Amino acid sequence: MEKTYVPRLQSLYKEKAAPELFKEFHYTSPMEIPRVEKVSVSCGVGDAISNKKLLEAAVGDLQLITGQKPVKTKARKSIANFKVREGMEIGAKVSLRGHNMWEFLDRFMNVALPRVKDFRGVKGSAFDGRGNYSIGVTEQIIFPEIDYDKIERVSGLNIAIITTAKTDEEAKSLLTKLGMPFSK
Repeated sequence: MEKTYVPRLQSLYKEKAAPELFKEFHYTSPMEIPRVEKVSVSCGVGDAISNKKLLEAAVGDLQLITGQKPVKTKARKSIANFKVREGMEIGAKVSLRGHNMWEFLDRFMNVALPRVKDFRGVKGSAFDGRGNYSIGVTEQIIFPEIDYDKIERVSGLNIAIITTAKTDEEAKSLLTKLGMPFSK
């Protein structure tokens, strides 16, 4: 029988984090244990209104970072001050699940975040009240997949980690056990 590939972070969750969470929060069923459902990575490219090449570059960067083809997002309504018309392509997003999600989270927490200049941990207060965590990254060049010489311009990313946790406390405990470097 062949051994199937299991991402490192996923096996850490199953072997260490899940049993610890079960004991810590006194769950009655293993189905109550919070887990990471998906990771959403998005970037807005406001300058794509005048230069379509910037949006294509952002899509290429997102594809390199996540290993999955992004979807271009369109403006929902017109805003005259920003010269935006409804339906214009002004961003890109990717929803990661399964192996891709676990691999991305592992690379993000253990490789990319420590490469941030003057990094002292991520904020522990960026939870939404329902157990989901959002973090903004100011430069996409912290990911090792991005070649610094080939980027059009430095841009930021929004990363949302969606969990099945009922409270922020449970979600923070889950992410801490997976290795998220929260600041003290």
